[in-house]
Amino acid sequence: MRRALSDNATRQRLLAATAEVLGRDGITRLSLSDVAAQAGVSRPTLYRYFADKRELLDAFVVWERQHYECAIAKATAGLPAHERLDAALRAIVEYQLSYPGLRMVDVEPDQVIRRMARVLPLMRERLQRLCTGQDAELRAATAVRVAISQYIVRSDDSPAFLAQLRHAARVRYQVDDRSDLADG
Repeated sequence: MRRALSDNATRQRLLAATAEVLGRDGITRLSLSDVAAQAGVSRPTLYRYFADKRELLDAFVVWERQHYECAIAKATAGLPAHERLDAALRAIVEYQLSYPGLRMVDVEPDQVIRRMARVLPLMRERLQRLCTGQDAELRAATAVRVAISQYIVRSDDSPAFLAQLRHAARVRYQVDDRSDLADG
């Protein structure tokens, strides 16, 4: 059991390191040596988990999706239905500001655009499940487009980004009740 936990922790470190290296170098220049170094492990250790670059990238796609899903699930857990969408939008802002793999758009925009074709429907479906009332599909699709626009043309103005997402998804909130990103 202890070995399994250690193996899982190492695998998670390798996948997190992959995000760092992809954000810095892109897919084309991704080096398994760089991933191993970023994770603080040897190349043979990396090869115990992933046979080659393709296997690492395949696992990374799954990990990245789970990372995003976990962020949304954690942000919305235990909230009443009418608060979940706003919590998910705040999680999206935090995710985009902190996740190193998202910098890949600066390194290999063509690769990112190809990935977007697969990711957009998944993001839209996830947000749509949190939308209540009329036009849930339209509201979710519009919010995803705003998020993608922010991803491609980034700014560090997280309160403005959150306000744009809220507007796109037609989320109403009380300024006094916000525990969002305005303070940090």
